[in-house]
Amino acid sequence: MDQPELFKLYDELRAYVGWEERDPERLASLKPILEPSFDAIIGDFYDEVARHPNAVRVITGGDDQIARLKQTLRGWLSDLFSGPYDEQFVERRFRVGQRHVEIQLEQFYANVALSRIRGRLLEALAQHAPESITERDAAIRALNRILDLDSAIIDVAYQREFAAREQRQQRMATLGRVSGGIAHELRNPLNAIKTSVYYLLNAPDAPPEKTREHLERIDRQVAISDNVITALSRFARLPVPTLRPVDLCDLVEQTIDANPIPDNITLKRNRPETIPHVTGDQEQLVIVLSNLVRNACEAMPDGGQLTISCQEIAPPAEGEAGRFELSVTDTGCGIAPDIVPQIMEPLFSTKTRGLGLGLALAQAILKRHDADLSVTSKLGDGTTFTMTLNLSEESA
Repeated sequence: MDQPELFKLYDELRAYVGWEERDPERLASLKPILEPSFDAIIGDFYDEVARHPNAVRVITGGDDQIARLKQTLRGWLSDLFSGPYDEQFVERRFRVGQRHVEIQLEQFYANVALSRIRGRLLEALAQHAPESITERDAAIRALNRILDLDSAIIDVAYQREFAAREQRQQRMATLGRVSGGIAHELRNPLNAIKTSVYYLLNAPDAPPEKTREHLERIDRQVAISDNVITALSRFARLPVPTLRPVDLCDLVEQTIDANPIPDNITLKRNRPETIPHVTGDQEQLVIVLSNLVRNACEAMPDGGQLTISCQEIAPPAEGEAGRFELSVTDTGCGIAPDIVPQIMEPLFSTKTRGLGLGLALAQAILKRHDADLSVTSKLGDGTTFTMTLNLSEESA
C-alpha cells in the first residue's frame, strides 16, 4: 500500500470516528500533562510483557533490545500527541504494524497492548485533567479517537503483511507444483532418449533397422517434451484473442482433423440444420475444443462414444445477444463429485501423466472471450463439457 493510498484510508477512518478540527490542538495540550507519566506507562507495559511467555518470546535481544524498544515506545507516545497527522505520520504508524508482523507478534497481543497503554494514559489524564468538564471530555474523546485510528492502521498493516506472506507462500507452493509437474513430464522422455543414445553410441554393428527404431524413438520423445513446453508457454503467454465471426462447423472439423479419433471410439455429431456463427478467435477456440476432445478420448481407453453437440440457447435478457452451446460428451468412467470443482484449477490433474493445464488453459481462453466452460459428470456414465459462446452479430 503506497503512502497516498494509506493516507486516503486514514482520512476516511478519521471521518468515521468523528475526528474534529480541534482534535490536534486538544492532543497537543495533553502532551505536557501526560509526558511526565510516560516512563511509568512504558515500565508498566514491559513489566506486563515479561509476564506473558508468548509475548516476550519475540524479544530475542535481551535487556539491550528492551532498552531500545522502550525508547521506540517513548517516541511513539510523543508522536501521538505532537502530530502533524499527515502522510508521514500515518506511514510511521503503519510501520509499527509491519514490524509486529516481522517479529511474529500475534495480532491480539498488539491489540491488547494498545488497550493497556490507553488505560494508563486515561488514568494519568484523570489525575491531571483540565478543570472544565467540557474540556476534559473533549480531550478524552480526542485521545480515544487517535488511539482508535492507530489501532485501525496497525490492523491494516497486519492484514496487508499477512496477505503478502500468504501470496508468497502460494507462489512458492505453485512453483513447487509446477517444478514437480515439469520434472514428472520430462523425466520419462529424457530417460527414453538417454537409453536410445546409449544404445546408438555403444551397440557394435547395430543393424540399420535397430538404429532407425531408436532414432524414431528419440524423435517421439522430443515431440512429447516439446508438447509439455508448448503447453506451459501457451498458459503463461496467452495472447489477447482476435475476435471475429467463427463458423462452428469449421471449428469442429478443424479440431477433429488435428486430433484423430481412435478407432475404438465412435464419433457422433448432434447439430441443427443451420448453425450460426459465434464470436471468437478460431485458433484459440481450436485449442479449447482440442483439449476437450482429447480428454474425452482419454477417458474411454476401452472405447465408447464421443458426442459433439451444438444448440442455441435463449439470451440472458431481452435485447442482449444470444448464446450458443458447444458440448463434448464421453461415455467414460466419469469424474468423482468431490473432484469436479477442482478439475479446472491449474496444475490439478487426475492423470498419471499430465501437467493439469489443459482445462485451466481452456477456461482462461474462454474467459477472454466472455464465454463460459461448465462440466457435468456422473461416475460410470461419462462426462459432458459445455462451452457457452456468444453469437456473432452476423448471426443476429
